[in-house]
Parts: sequence; structure tokens; C-alpha cells
Amino acid sequence: MIAPSITGELAGLDGEHPKRRDLADEIHARPYDPVRPPFCATHLARLTGEAPPDAERVHLQALATQLGLPAPQGSNSHRVVAGPDFRLRWERHTEFSTYTIYRFGPFADPFARTALAAVPTEWLRGLSGTLLVALHLALDDVERAGETINALFADNTVIGSEVQGGVAAIWTDLRRHADGAGRILIRDRGLTPGQAGRLCQRLFEIETYRMMALLALPAARAVGPQVSAADRDLKAIIAELAGSGDDRSLLERLTRLAGEGERLSAATAYRFSAARAYHELVRRRLGELRETRLPGLQTLGEFLERRLAPAMATCDSVAGRLDDLARRIGRAGDLLRTRVDITLEEKNRELLESMNRRARLQLRLQQTVEGLSVAAISYYLVGLVGYLAKGAKELGLALDPDLTMAVSVPLAVGLVWLGLRRLRRRLHAEDRSG
Repeated sequence: MIAPSITGELAGLDGEHPKRRDLADEIHARPYDPVRPPFCATHLARLTGEAPPDAERVHLQALATQLGLPAPQGSNSHRVVAGPDFRLRWERHTEFSTYTIYRFGPFADPFARTALAAVPTEWLRGLSGTLLVALHLALDDVERAGETINALFADNTVIGSEVQGGVAAIWTDLRRHADGAGRILIRDRGLTPGQAGRLCQRLFEIETYRMMALLALPAARAVGPQVSAADRDLKAIIAELAGSGDDRSLLERLTRLAGEGERLSAATAYRFSAARAYHELVRRRLGELRETRLPGLQTLGEFLERRLAPAMATCDSVAGRLDDLARRIGRAGDLLRTRVDITLEEKNRELLESMNRRARLQLRLQQTVEGLSVAAISYYLVGLVGYLAKGAKELGLALDPDLTMAVSVPLAVGLVWLGLRRLRRRLHAEDRSG
């Protein structure tokens, strides 16, 4: 039955899919927060793996209790709002969780007192997972000179652009500062609350997905030398395969190499696949910013394309080499299997020839013994005839035993020879029909 909470005609229908509501709500699972500048925000992304998020929900409820707020509701996203000046949003993703803290109100120095300062330190220390992303963001409408902006980013190379059709400008250096966090400064040039929320969410996602994509780079660098070593081993095996190497030894080495290739693929396949997905998300979010150049500065998209694309190309290259290694190992295995099959065929042919030789010898021996068999059987038959003749003589019949035996010799030999010949023909006929 359709759940009782549904009213109207649908309430009487049967057969609602158990995941229907979850699937329908998925498109609204992670909405942006409309925000009104000025404000500071801190975005944290922590690697949690694919463990259940129950502990994170409990930890978030503890913060709400500490702030005197009702326990937040939701499955993979919660929001804690403490008055007009503080807001915290938690979202659970496949392998990481994000915490975005907003502190509303004007400020003089965008990064002197961050939004993270509004969260109890002990609660922050109890967060699950390991920290991957920490980013401070500040948004106001203050016009700042270039020297002032450079000073906010410790005189690092600043990247910037106009975004959202010119209603905002952003600056960043994509570096970790002394507090371990990155920085983004946004100047409001006519943002609506919805535009401001979407812009912040896109910038947070760009940084988070960028770092998640780059998680594959250490794996690619670690696996690369192992793939090269496996490639050298495979070349050596193929060279021996082309010569006269021992098949058993080659098979053992090729089997070990195939196992090593599968181990490397299993260890990196998920990470490389995830990196491609995260990289695509970064590119989409960059496109959604609709950047236009600020004089003398690289845009965020240009900078990331020059830095992130080579790292992703490295990961794709290692993944491609692993796939190529597996294919080449498969082809080498086919070659070795063909070689073994040919060797087996040669041995089988030699075995059949040996069996044929033995059969011919047995036939010759049978033909040789056949004459002796005729003589032996005839001898016994003639002996029996002699006994019969002697017995008949004793009964009064006029028979000469010796003469009778002499006369029976040709007859016995002929009968035995004909009988054996007939038996041999019958056996040959049965063998051919079988």
C-alpha cells in the first residue's frame, strides 16, 4: 500500500517502490544555503571512507545540544542554526564529509577571525575522519586595492576573476597559510542571497573535488615504478618465449606476473576511477562560475587547467599502462598456451606412432604364434582321436589306432586352421564396427 501520509487518490494505490521517496528527494539532498553578505565561512572536508555516518550524526547532535538547539533532522545532511550570526551545515558524501560554518556580520580583516573560531574547540577535535580540505572564505562589498589583496594572501601569486556575469569578483592563491587553511576573498557587486549561496557552494566544491581528485596522484607515483618493473619482466618472458625457454618456468613466472598486475589494478582501480569523476566535477563547477578575466591575473579555471590536468594525465597514463600490461600478459599467456599445445600434439603424435609400432609387432607375433597354435591344437586333437581309436579297437571294431591317427592329422590341421581364421575375421569385424 501507499504510505498513509499520502492523501487523495494515490493513498489507495498498492505497490509503492521502497526507494521511491529517497530517489525523488535525492535531487534536493544537498541544496545551497541562501546567504546575505557580509560573512565569513570555513569549509572543512574530512576523509571518512565508506563507514556508516551514525557517529557523525551523534556528534552533530551533541553540538546542537551544547548550543541549546533541537537535534537536527535528516539522513546525509544536517544544519545547525544558532541565531542570525551562526550557521553550520554537515553533508555526508560517498567517502568524505564536509562541514561548512558561516559567521555573519561585517569584518575589517577578512581572515583575522575566521568562522571556525565560533565553533567549540573540543567539538572540532572530536570530528570523524582525517582532514583533507580547510578553506576560509570571506564575502563583502569592500573595494580593496591590489596591494591590500596581495597582503591578505601573504604576497603569494594571486588568482582572480569576475564571476556570475560580473556580479562578483573572487581572489585566491590556492595555498595553505600559516593556520593550515586556504583562503578565498569575494567582493559582492550585486549578488542576491541565492547567487551568493550558489557561488560559495561552487567554490567549496571546486576545492574539495580538486583535492579528492589529487588523491590518486600519490597512488600513481607509487605504482608507476612497479608497473615499469612488471613491464621489464614481461619483456624478458616474451624474449624467452620466442626462444627455447622452459615452458614450466615461463608459466610460473607469467602466472606470478599476472597476479602482480591484478594486485596493482585492484589497489588503484577505484582511486583512478574516482579521480576521473572528481576531475569532471571540478571542470563542471569551473564552467558554472562563468569567469571573465581581471586585468593582470590568471583565472581560476586557467590556473587549475595548467596544474590539475597534468596530474590527472599522470593518473590516466598509469591506469592505461596497467590495462596495457594486463592485455600483454594475456597475449603472452595465449602464446605460451599455443606453444604448450603444439608440444603436446607432438608428444601425442609420437605416442600414437609408438602405439602403432607396438600394434604391428603384436600382429607379427600373433601371426608367428598362430602357426604354433595350429600345431599344438592339432596335436591334442590327433591325440584324442588316437584314444578314441584305441577304445574302439578294444570294443571290437577293426580299427588300427596308428593308422587312424595318421589319417586324422591333415583333417585336424585343416579344421583348426579354418576355425582360427574364422575367429580372427569375426574379431576384426567386431573391432571395425565398434
